[in-house]
Amino acid sequence: MIITARELDAIAGVRHGFFTRRGGHSTGIYASLNTGLGSKDHRPDVDRNRIEVKAQLDAKALVTPYQIHSAVAVHVQEPWDWKDAPKADAVVTDRPGLAVAVNTADCTPVLFADVQGKCVGAAHSGWKGAIGGILEATVEAMERLGAGRSSIHAVIGPTISQSNYEVGPEFHDRFCEAEPANARFFVPSGREGHFMFDLPGYVTHRLTAMKLAGVADLATCTYAHDDRFFSYRRMTHRGEPDYGRQMSAVMLGG
Repeated sequence: MIITARELDAIAGVRHGFFTRRGGHSTGIYASLNTGLGSKDHRPDVDRNRIEVKAQLDAKALVTPYQIHSAVAVHVQEPWDWKDAPKADAVVTDRPGLAVAVNTADCTPVLFADVQGKCVGAAHSGWKGAIGGILEATVEAMERLGAGRSSIHAVIGPTISQSNYEVGPEFHDRFCEAEPANARFFVPSGREGHFMFDLPGYVTHRLTAMKLAGVADLATCTYAHDDRFFSYRRMTHRGEPDYGRQMSAVMLGG
């Protein structure tokens, strides 16, 4: 099952998809479209799942980085083997037929597309990446490929919502020390000294500050829908040994 955004559907020559956990080959806690090569899932099943994603996008190749919660964005010119994947959290390309993608399981996937068809990008933005600058790094990488900020659309995909994201005082203090206005992304939780953090709201804030052509949020929570999405936090609360990842991908047609 694929979720698409009308903002990206409207851009000629761009194909994309926020994939759910449905429609794959994995079983058990990984059922069924687990695309996370870092999981402990049966590797041949993960490979088949990634082939499914590639086929549904009608892509010539599918590339993902080795995600490390960084602020590193890389330009992809040719597909790489997974063992050679660079450590980064965003990938951009101007090559038609090459789908760039990220895996998530509560962190925020953001897909970018230039309305003039010059390039596309995909970013994995957990809280570390968001506060560290991964979104800005993605846009800057697209600018180097000829895109202007005023022509880039960004769409926030399925991610954990504020109502399911409790954090401790150190987390709250880190954000508020970085920028006092960040306090607006927190509300008190039911536990003393703890807060509920609005990750997609913060990501929206960072994207909006760059004055892009448009910023949209699918407003879909990964934690709340266990039949549709993998969730790291839900896995932790249930005491499960591992978790799957869903993929978000975008490409220029070709």
